[in-house]
Amino acid sequence: MSSPITPFLWFDTQAEEAAQLYVDLFEDSRVVGVARYAPNTPGEEGTVMTVDFELRGTSFTALNGGPIYQHTPATSFVVRCATQADIDRFWDAFLDGGEASQCGWITDRFGITWQVVPERLDEWIGGPDDSGRNRAIQAMLAMVKFDAAALQAAYEGTLPAA
Repeated sequence: MSSPITPFLWFDTQAEEAAQLYVDLFEDSRVVGVARYAPNTPGEEGTVMTVDFELRGTSFTALNGGPIYQHTPATSFVVRCATQADIDRFWDAFLDGGEASQCGWITDRFGITWQVVPERLDEWIGGPDDSGRNRAIQAMLAMVKFDAAALQAAYEGTLPAA
């Protein structure tokens, strides 16, 4: 069953490679189908046109549409991670050929931007404790890759003195 809304990602020629990376990285994910360009279509006959895939139950379509359009960080995907090991695993995979940015944002080698965050981030930066929230936000703003334990410690006020 497809999702009610399916993100459609435009690539130059790397749709299949990108989809494979993503399904290998996310548990409970799979390539659903690959369509190839037919004769007398915009792409080279027999090459991959689209790849339909699912990441944790969300449907995506990747298109090899040529170099006309490029991705920007204006659209990103949030990956909520239960553990620091999960943050590290996603981060390392996206960083391979990609580029890290501030506050857990990272653009992979295909130009797709991800936000790799601890699943409790919203509690820490939006929690009821004004002082804790401020400390967590300040800690977050100083990070590139998130350190979940440091964010929690900042929120709780248990960071060791510098």
